[in-house]
Amino acid sequence: MNQDGFFIAGTDTGVGKTHVAAALLHGWGARGHSVVGMKPVVSGAVMRDGVACWEDVEVLAAASTVQAPLAQRNPYRFEVALSPHIAARQLGHCIDLKVIADACAALREQADRVVVEGAGGWYAPISETETMADLARALNFPVVLVVGMRLGCINHALLTARAIRQDGLPLVAWVANMIDPDMQAVAENMAILQSLLMVPLLGVMPWLSDVEQASSCLEWDLI
Repeated sequence: MNQDGFFIAGTDTGVGKTHVAAALLHGWGARGHSVVGMKPVVSGAVMRDGVACWEDVEVLAAASTVQAPLAQRNPYRFEVALSPHIAARQLGHCIDLKVIADACAALREQADRVVVEGAGGWYAPISETETMADLARALNFPVVLVVGMRLGCINHALLTARAIRQDGLPLVAWVANMIDPDMQAVAENMAILQSLLMVPLLGVMPWLSDVEQASSCLEWDLI
């Protein structure tokens, strides 16, 4: 598969989208490609010496080989840890999909690969009328689905995969992220997901793996 960009979607918040996105960036960078990560919308800052920092944005930047302007890599960021549409509304802002699409187009001019990480789940709202799905459609990249392996993941994964397809975007692969080290019947859960998702399993990321280790777990001939 020869693509210049991918959209990283997740079955929920906290399933490891940033980790997977960074692993893809690291792997492509190690293979000689110029790469850049994009987090179009982020909320929930940490304060360091009185300065707001967004860890997801930092992780993607560290894994990128192209250091593009922050306004292109992360057009919208909010300090409060709220759904982006609420955070934006509190500040009197509006998340504009054209601004995000233009920023992504600028990144595509600078790198061989652009990896875009969504925020929250597929239908996480970014405004009163638009969701993360609308953002993904505006960018029109193939989608890689991150499944956080824990109780309930089968339902979440199948619902998200169906939504992605119904919204007209190609779901090209999925990644199993072992976020619950105590999960039972892992093999059985993996087997039914591989059967029903109907796309290749790109890799299985171990619990607490670092970016380099996670990158080595991916099947690079599939993407």
